[in-house]
This record gives sequence, structure tokens and C-alpha cells, in this order.
Amino acid sequence: MMCNPMEHVYEGDPEGLRHANTLTGKYLSQRARLKSAVRESAGWLRIIDASLHNLKQVSVNIPAGVLTVVTGVAGSGKSTLINQVLPNVYPEAIIINQDMIQASNRSNIATFTGIFDAIRKLFADENRVSPSLFSFNAKGACPVCNGSGTITMDLAFMDSLVTVCEACRGRRFHDDVLGYQLRGKNISDVLAMTTDEALDYFKEQGIAAALRRIQHVGLGYLTLGQPLSTLSGGERQRVKLAAELDKQGEIYVLDEPSTGLHLSDCERLMSIINRLVAQNSTVIVIEHNLDIISQADWIIDMGPGAGHDGGNVLFSGKPADLLKSPHSLTARYLRQFQG
Repeated sequence: MMCNPMEHVYEGDPEGLRHANTLTGKYLSQRARLKSAVRESAGWLRIIDASLHNLKQVSVNIPAGVLTVVTGVAGSGKSTLINQVLPNVYPEAIIINQDMIQASNRSNIATFTGIFDAIRKLFADENRVSPSLFSFNAKGACPVCNGSGTITMDLAFMDSLVTVCEACRGRRFHDDVLGYQLRGKNISDVLAMTTDEALDYFKEQGIAAALRRIQHVGLGYLTLGQPLSTLSGGERQRVKLAAELDKQGEIYVLDEPSTGLHLSDCERLMSIINRLVAQNSTVIVIEHNLDIISQADWIIDMGPGAGHDGGNVLFSGKPADLLKSPHSLTARYLRQFQG
């Protein structure tokens, strides 16, 4: 069923939602099962005698070239082991989280993917003018809002008031620049395109490849001009993942990537992770989500408790073997989840 994004699709009790013909209902009625065949390690990443924070002389081998999920109660030492100790031993590890993307406050999808320079050159070549005209940080910018598209009024002790620039009507460029077109659209029109729409508009290989990566991580609805500062945590993480999709042989660390994601988004996240692993990369995920834990090739379970009661490796091995563990809380809930 195709729904308008703002349509009210269900109201009622949770059991009714489970059987409703909605995207949420569809995924609530499903249960992920442990993988019938796990991928085999291509080697090992070794951590020896780690004792940072609450870790108790932890030594553990993490398989390379597969998906490892690190589990355990909050405060058990997962983040210390993987986010702090592992990068010290393997500084080449790439941490992909939901934190703000380190970029200027004017950065957007087009600038982050690196396609904006190519787009500006296309406009410049088509109209025989300078590419700088099509930058909202240069001489093509609206002189009233300086290319931001908005006017911000500082109200001292109150929140600042942000309004659309009346001079450019939020389009960020002065009218002369907006008179230049490429294939029937001006630069503001192009920045207002969604990634999906832009893929129909741009056939240039470099631009299209970058757009496909954004589309593949499920963000085809984002516009090229969407400021990175407006993205949710889950969107930021997937934008970062999109930049990695063509790389091979890397070590990736994801810290609770399911946070804030819909169940359908978690399924897409798993497809991205599996693509990275298929490209000979090692993916290590800190996670509580049982759907994602079920898809692991290897599990490292920390505990047994939090703080002083944690800091030990309770289990390290294949998921099916974790189910036999009598002392792991993760094993208890994973058994229940499997039904």
C-alpha cells in the first residue's frame, strides 16, 4: 500500500497494529532468525589485556572479514572495548556513528558527496561563465542573506528568529545567476531536487555514481541542497556509510546503528553492512537490537553486569553457540526472540 508521508494509516491497540496493512505492522509481525550459515573469518584482530575503565584484563580475538556484533547490558564495557581500545590497537579502524558530520554550517548533500563542483562546472560550461557564480559562498550568492537563504535575528535571551530571505525567496542566489540554466533548470532548481529526481536528470558518470550511493542507503528523498545540520542521527550515519560503499578491506565500527531507526530502516542497514562485508571489509557493531544481533557471524558478549560488575567477555563465538550459554542475559533474550 502506497501512502502519503503525512497520511494517518493506523490507530488502535498494539495487537491490531501487528496485523495492520502498514509498514510498521508488516515488520512487527516478522521475527528474524539466526543465520543458517555464517561467514568464516579471514583472520583475526587481537586485543590483549585491555584494562581501560571497567575492563578486567580483557583479551579477545575479533574475526576479520565478517560481521561481529558486540552485545551486553549498558555499562558492560562494550563501547570502551570497541570505541576506545580497538582504535588504539588498529588506528585504521573507521568509526561511523550518528554524531554531527564535521563540516561547515553551509554543507549539504551535494557538497558532502563531492558532486557540487562538477555541477557548477556543468552550469559554467553550458553558459560560458565562471563556476564561482554558482556557489552560494562566492559572488553568485544573494547579497542580502549572503547565500544562506534565510535571515537570522538575534533576540538576546530568546531563541533566534529565522525567516526566509525576501530578496532571494530562499533560493540563495541573486536573480542574474538564476537566469542561467542547464537542461531547463537553474542552480536553485537543481539543489531542490531529491536524490531520486537528480538521478533522472544527471547522466554524468561521476555525479550519478555518488547519487546512487545515497539512494542505496535509503536516502533518495533528501534534496541535494539539504543542509547536513538538518539530518537526523540515523540519516547522518547512513550518509557517512554511503561514502564508504565502494571501498574494500576496511575495518568499520558502528555504535548502536539501529538507534532511532524504523524496523524497515534496520533491514536496509543490514543490506548495507552485508555489502561492506562482501567487499572484504570487517564490520564490528555494538548493538542491543535483536534483529541485528540475529544476523551476526560472530558475537562477543560483555558482562555480566554494568560498571564494576561488568568488564568481562562472557562469550565469544558463533551465534548458535551463544544460545547455549546459561549465564548470558543476551542469550536468554535471544532464545526468547527466536521463539
